[in-house]
Amino acid sequence: MGEPAVRHNQQDDFPPLKKNYSVFRFMGGNLISFFGDQIYLIAIPLMVLSITGSPVSMGIVAALERLPILLQPFAGIMSDRFNRKHLLLACDFGRCILVGAIGVLFIVGALEIWMVYPVVFGIGLLSQLYNTSQFASIPVLVRKEDLQAVNSLNSGIFNLAVFLAPGLAGLILSFYNPGYALLINSVSFLVSFFAVASLRMKEKERVSTGTSIWGGIREGFEFVVKTKPIFYTNLAMVTSVFGTTLFLTLLVFHLKDSIHLNTVKIGWLLSMGGAGAILGAVSSSLFRKHFSYRSILFTASVVGGLSILCFGLMESFLWLVFMNAVGTFCASMMSPCILTIRQTLTPDHLLGRVQATCRLMTWIFMPLAAFLAGVSAQAIGTNQTITLAGAISTLASIPYLHPSLKDK
Repeated sequence: MGEPAVRHNQQDDFPPLKKNYSVFRFMGGNLISFFGDQIYLIAIPLMVLSITGSPVSMGIVAALERLPILLQPFAGIMSDRFNRKHLLLACDFGRCILVGAIGVLFIVGALEIWMVYPVVFGIGLLSQLYNTSQFASIPVLVRKEDLQAVNSLNSGIFNLAVFLAPGLAGLILSFYNPGYALLINSVSFLVSFFAVASLRMKEKERVSTGTSIWGGIREGFEFVVKTKPIFYTNLAMVTSVFGTTLFLTLLVFHLKDSIHLNTVKIGWLLSMGGAGAILGAVSSSLFRKHFSYRSILFTASVVGGLSILCFGLMESFLWLVFMNAVGTFCASMMSPCILTIRQTLTPDHLLGRVQATCRLMTWIFMPLAAFLAGVSAQAIGTNQTITLAGAISTLASIPYLHPSLKDK
């Protein structure tokens, strides 16, 4: 009986969104961190290509980075049972050290592929814990009625980083080796660390259930299965994430090795995708005023999947830019809707576990997809693999037609 009272009292303490400076500092730190992440996404494939020249190696690296997804239930337990601010700080500091280390090793010419494997696994592990804790932290920083707007803003600043960072990364990588780009990524995590440290984050009272770790994990899983809007969005995302992982694993490799774009053009192509994503994030709240979640999610899923399919069939730089922008527009329109559904329907003491369960359910095949991307590219080429990815992603739209999403 104590939990609703805690929630009510804290809701009254939150200022209106325009005056909620804590959440804007939080999102500002995220912007810097997201900025570095986009540089990382370009630098790592180029480093692996430089060291090995093998798409299979790229698939292994991508799979190892995503393998910690299987540990999501434990990330959810940690997020619900420990201080979330402390977890965010530990993850930022750990990623700062790991990313900086491989950057320095590559600059001095001492980096070997076997060193990359455990480091990207560690980065992936910390990123999973950070993302789960970040998701669960947002509702304790804002009023409930501001959740959709904050999720759209957070998605927007992420996509602002997607818009700006790749172009800068492409310029850096055209003059310097990828190690310097990773040093920038390392510094971005340090900036995010200090932004989170400055927050006075109100930790809500934890509900002690006396359950074991496995019992706590089961509690989160049962809630997701019983809550149909959450369950069916997860079901759609399983297939969608598999297809998009096939695509994203090969994206930079495909542009560099098959389309023969230089690093500057690759950076601009990804930046234009960021521009589309910003528009999608901004549009999400506007569309939500007039359409149901079911209409938004189904339409965006179909169009986004078709954009990936077309990407695999085209070689014109301008068309590739356009299709990438369409895909990111759709993805960023969907993301705030899915996050708000989860946050609105989930009690605070389950937020971490529900988010972790959702991530596990929707991303469980991501490591396999990343590995298969490399194997498939080796066997049939990157064009055909990306086309297949688009077809899979398009089919993922079907579960969004479930009636439970119509009135949401």
